[in-house]
Amino acid sequence: MEAHSAPETPFRTSLAIQGRVIWALLMREVLTRYGRHNIGFLWLFVEPMMFTLGVTALWTATKSVHGSDLPIVAFAITGYSSVLLWRNMPARCIDAIDPNRSLLFHRNVRVIDIFFTRILLEAAGATSSLMVLGTLFVLTGQMSPPEDVLQVIGGWVMLAWFGAALAIFLGAASEKSEIIHKLWHPVSYLMFPLSGAAFLLSALPPQAQAILKYLPMINGTEYLREGFFGSKIHAIYDMPYMLACNMVLSILGLSILRVVADEVIPE
Repeated sequence: MEAHSAPETPFRTSLAIQGRVIWALLMREVLTRYGRHNIGFLWLFVEPMMFTLGVTALWTATKSVHGSDLPIVAFAITGYSSVLLWRNMPARCIDAIDPNRSLLFHRNVRVIDIFFTRILLEAAGATSSLMVLGTLFVLTGQMSPPEDVLQVIGGWVMLAWFGAALAIFLGAASEKSEIIHKLWHPVSYLMFPLSGAAFLLSALPPQAQAILKYLPMINGTEYLREGFFGSKIHAIYDMPYMLACNMVLSILGLSILRVVADEVIPE
């Protein structure tokens, strides 16, 4: 008897189409952003690696104080890589609709696909940078391996979720108001020293701790660092709070995006 393949369900068909759309947009975005010359798409993770190495070298040269006796290399890599993960996503999604408006003529391409593609690229770049630099410095003896890899992954996923939700929210809102574009760059730079990348929350006075814990990214960074350094630090975080923030931000972002998507007219 002939073997019959499982029939294609509407869900599987839609999933296959969605996968092809995302892959095509990813290839287009990579070629548009990095081109075919020099090292091409390798800039995807080389660029964040250069930023992270630059900050690491600067902190090492100035012997920056971060509130602990942890190796500055490991502290800088875990901190600045985390910042790049959540901060670059909104920057790529703000005002992302106009340069890609012509793509919306294609029936299967939606605004959320454009956002998701850019978010995915930024996540891939930051993740590759962290893995390559971490492996390099562990092999050369500059830092120790993570004590709890699963907790590190959990913290990284929560930070990526926060960055993605923030990117969708600001990207959709930027279509409604150009002030989003003007405000995000200065705000993102101001958020860097408050993000927990350059200090441990336990090194601050209790009053400062109580205020800064309201910033979701600090909770993710502290959780990630606890997984990396384990008992060497006293991490302060509230992951249920960060989970709630991520969920609320996701709902708000998707709600605004739905309204914007209905109003966007392909050129």
